[in-house]
Amino acid sequence: MTKAQTQQPLMTGRMAITLAHDVIMAMIVMQGVIWLRYSFTNFEHGPLYLWQASLLYGAVSMSIFLAVGLPRGIWRYTSFNELIQILKAVTFATILFVPILFLFTRLEDFPRLVPILQWPLLVGALCLPRIAYRLLTSGDVAAAFQSYSENQIPILLLGPSDKVEPFIREAQRLGTDRFPYRIVGLIDPDPQQTGHNVRGKRILGDLTAIPDVVRKLIDAGRAPQKLVMADPDMKGDTVGQLLETCEDLGIGLARAPKLTDIQVSDGNKPVNIRPVDLRDLLGRPQKALDREAMRRMIAGKRVLITGAGGTIGSELTRQVAALQPSHIAVLDNSEFNLYQIDLELKESFPDLPRRQILADVRDPKQIANVFANERPEIVFHAAALKHVPIVEDNPAEGMLTNVGGTRHVIDACLAHKINTMVMISTDKAVNPSNMMGASKRIAELYCQAQDVAQNHTQFVTVRFGNVLGSTGSVVPLFQKQLARGGPLTVTHKEMTRYFMTTAEAVELVLQSATLHLHDARDHGTDGRIFVLDMGKPVKISALAERIIQLAGLRPYEDIDIIFTGMRAGEKLHESLFHELEKLVPTESDGIFLAAPRIIDVDQLIPALERLLDAAEERDLTKLFRVMRTLVPEYEGDSAPAQTVEGSTTSPEKAAPVQSLRD
Repeated sequence: MTKAQTQQPLMTGRMAITLAHDVIMAMIVMQGVIWLRYSFTNFEHGPLYLWQASLLYGAVSMSIFLAVGLPRGIWRYTSFNELIQILKAVTFATILFVPILFLFTRLEDFPRLVPILQWPLLVGALCLPRIAYRLLTSGDVAAAFQSYSENQIPILLLGPSDKVEPFIREAQRLGTDRFPYRIVGLIDPDPQQTGHNVRGKRILGDLTAIPDVVRKLIDAGRAPQKLVMADPDMKGDTVGQLLETCEDLGIGLARAPKLTDIQVSDGNKPVNIRPVDLRDLLGRPQKALDREAMRRMIAGKRVLITGAGGTIGSELTRQVAALQPSHIAVLDNSEFNLYQIDLELKESFPDLPRRQILADVRDPKQIANVFANERPEIVFHAAALKHVPIVEDNPAEGMLTNVGGTRHVIDACLAHKINTMVMISTDKAVNPSNMMGASKRIAELYCQAQDVAQNHTQFVTVRFGNVLGSTGSVVPLFQKQLARGGPLTVTHKEMTRYFMTTAEAVELVLQSATLHLHDARDHGTDGRIFVLDMGKPVKISALAERIIQLAGLRPYEDIDIIFTGMRAGEKLHESLFHELEKLVPTESDGIFLAAPRIIDVDQLIPALERLLDAAEERDLTKLFRVMRTLVPEYEGDSAPAQTVEGSTTSPEKAAPVQSLRD
């Protein structure tokens, strides 16, 4: 960091204009009061004396205004602090002016009443334009008193002026009892704002100047304990860099609460800032979504969601419920998960007709009965076994749920002429190296084939990577390990994964469905798979380091990270599409179309039946052989070990079978 980067400008254009206005007003008021005192007549010294006194007062005022920082205030954010500052500046200027004028004129013929009259007039001349400007730009003239308590936590507030000003205003309104923080300075990403004031708080520098600003505050005895971000749009790499900076400086990083949370909070409880979490670090700018199209797709429709108690399913349920369906049915095979999501619907959407269904997608008769009773118009299929090591050890169960369950839901959609079904898939279905990924790829194949084979039901497949913080994923595991004091375990130092927040993934799933409904028949999207833009892959080791840093600890020093070696079926890097697939952009930001291999449904069904028969019989040799015919790109090294009548065998890697009918 260079000296030029951290040095604050002495005077900006806005500050110069403000200073010129205030000095000119001081001179005009001085002239006016002298003329008023003499009633514009009988003034022995004439205009020359008048201008000399006014110029002298202007020079004195300029020095005082600069000394107290009056030009640094931003008129749009004028507050009580600025008004008090004006009062002090005018008082000091007037008191200093009189003895200086005495040195030059001995105050001969200078009316003693002039300073007395001039003082309130100049205060008004400086305050009223600021108040008027604030009134014109924001309609908010009220400025709250701000007092400080020794118990308040000193913080450095970060964000552009239009984001920090409402937060400061609310902090001043709440007072020290409900706002336990003291703002010692501001950081604005725009370096041109450095030196200005917002509601009496000085902008001390931009992002590059944070280390220098913190050191100066420490030297001044005003050391901040936290850097607080007031801009909700600040995410991703910027937050990661800020976390590194704060770690080096020994201060915390946090987010300001939302203004709506402050305004509706319990009047007796203090308002607290919230810690930065992984969503802030991995989040990306909000995608432009056609929310009205989503609403039209869902509003007034009967909706069924399978796997509704899972991470994706529960978020789907929340977002769908908010789009005003006529009825929502939530299905899950976990009693506890179903209870939780139904309770949430009851509390958040009490007027929404709903039904909770305890069922297993592996039971075709039960699924057919659910469709007959619920008569859904849109189905979201999120039920699946997703944990790679578990499915790797239990491949038959993975096939029965992920393939068989998907087939049962698709067949029910066809039998009942459902308008739309959306299937949630995964990046692990691309060149799968494990049985979970292979099972999801086969489910994709059936969904694609039926989408192409008929024209009544539209089948939409949406593929994306890991959901941040989902049950059983790496983030909760790291957090548990951290709570135990470490170490955090990572399988490989170079392993990467794609991550997306649950809310963003579900929003893009809904957006994909609207695109398919709009484009399928006109633009040839039948059988194609929607692939969500997951951004850049994230190193798992870097993720572990971030989690430790967010806890205020140092990786490899306070908490160790150890590398345990890759597990069976794991890839070093995941892909969202096959190298032979050509991604086609859609009209929606963050969504692409891929055209993976499609198998004719008449060829696919016999192979699926053989696969599911093998799974039912727990014949893993046959299961593996049929799986290889359906997914020849499978990259696993060997078939899973199987147990038959108490004996364990490990068949060698089967060669791909050329015909699906073999």
